[in-house]
Amino acid sequence: MTQTLSIALLQCNPLCGAIADNTAMLLTHIKHHESLGTDLLCTPELMLCGYPPEDLLLRPAFHSTIKRAIHTLCEQVSGDMALLVSYPHYDKSGITNRAALIQHGQIQLTYDKQFLPNTDTFDEKRYFKPGNKPASFDLKGHRIGLLICEDVWSDDIVNKTTSLDTELLIILNASPYAIGKQKERMDRLSYIAKEHHQTCCYLNLVGGQDELVFDGRSLIINADGSLQKEGKAFSEDTLLLAYKSNASLSYQQESVNPDATLYQALVFGVREYIRKNHFPGALIGLSGGVDSALTLAIAVDALGADKVHAVMMPTRYTSQESLEDAKRNAELLKVNYSVIDIEPMFQSMTSTLLPHFNKKAPDTTEENIQARLRSIILMGLSNKHGNIVLCTGNKSEMAVGYSTLYGDLAGGFSPLKDVFKTTVYRLCEYRNSLSDAIPPRVISKAPSAELAENQRDDDSLPPYPILDAILKHSIHQELSPKDLKALGFDAHDIDNVLSRISRNEYKRRQAPIGIRVSSYAFGKDRRYPITRWKPKDIFDDY
Repeated sequence: MTQTLSIALLQCNPLCGAIADNTAMLLTHIKHHESLGTDLLCTPELMLCGYPPEDLLLRPAFHSTIKRAIHTLCEQVSGDMALLVSYPHYDKSGITNRAALIQHGQIQLTYDKQFLPNTDTFDEKRYFKPGNKPASFDLKGHRIGLLICEDVWSDDIVNKTTSLDTELLIILNASPYAIGKQKERMDRLSYIAKEHHQTCCYLNLVGGQDELVFDGRSLIINADGSLQKEGKAFSEDTLLLAYKSNASLSYQQESVNPDATLYQALVFGVREYIRKNHFPGALIGLSGGVDSALTLAIAVDALGADKVHAVMMPTRYTSQESLEDAKRNAELLKVNYSVIDIEPMFQSMTSTLLPHFNKKAPDTTEENIQARLRSIILMGLSNKHGNIVLCTGNKSEMAVGYSTLYGDLAGGFSPLKDVFKTTVYRLCEYRNSLSDAIPPRVISKAPSAELAENQRDDDSLPPYPILDAILKHSIHQELSPKDLKALGFDAHDIDNVLSRISRNEYKRRQAPIGIRVSSYAFGKDRRYPITRWKPKDIFDDY
């Protein structure tokens, strides 16, 4: 008679490099699930060390600490319950991304990840050698196949694994959030489940690690491709499966607003970065504009109003509307709010530099001085009180260099770095649907840096809907100028935008890290040389 198999998928949040702490956390869960009579406890990819460990993997002490942790787990998992744990394994030939099945005090089975991703943010071939054998194991009369993350996207690896007469697949993952990623996961798993008539247990990591946000949302997919269970988003969770056969237990997935999920990812990413790096709070330069208003709302939702300080720093070019809107924004979100007038500093600085400007007319130099003075104020407050400065720039501005190096680009973390301007507006509307947070006029007025008289963003840039469309086609889809022209974009706009992208690579290289929410973010995803050939003809290939 077929026995029921009790499986627990532990969607946990390890700290990168904290091997002893992660092991201690796991031991707590082991004791709990042993008391429940769980048959198999599963952990995400590289749970013992956190993901991605990067060059920590190359340190000898990292290796020895991992060995001690595995020894401890073997000592503790001495009964009938089995533990599936993932960690870096070291031998004379290199390092593998390994999963081990521990039961009765011993490692019963090991599996090394075969498909090592080396695109976008992933750099696994720098550290790991690939495995070359599929793996499966028997537990209470059930044959279970084992895969690690990217393996599931290889038909060849999946086919070789399911050819071992498996009936259930367990996939251990450290898969970061990106817009639309969950649907891609579900479509792939549904295809595999139906194609091979296998129940698929997809266990994902949760947590923030620098620019990456791991969203959890682990999945159990029935053998007919339907969804049985889905883990919580951006939160630790445990999915329980009482498995007896490939029967379908249907689950009706709730309709989710994609802007709500994106906003949740940004809040979670800020909270995780600040918590894991032990900052007491956040500091934001509030301008009365839409980007700083959204950043303030994200920070408050991530940390609480008592841990957020907003500072308005006006000059002669700051409008009365902006002063009113910034104050109202701070009042709605109940944060500590200061106004520090930098006009005297601006006058003093320009007077000091004037004799050295050789009678050249005012230009962006004077505009940038204002932005840099503001960064001095914010960094001074940050140094004195310990709060991290959150930058407020968005992806559209980052792309075309509409920002000041050592000015508004200065800071510790950039929540909107991978969020286009048009999406910023949508997220403001979404946040206001929850409660009043951002004054309506902030959203409706024409965007302006307010660094010169009657300045507007569209004086030098195309309107943001056009700008963002060109950026998405050019950066995400890598369309050429000829392709963009064929889509109907104006030749002047194409030339303006693409030339700005090209010449501002040096700025982006010096910008702070920020939350990655797309499949192609500035940072690790994009690695263009700064010093390179730059085409003059807008219809060249690149």
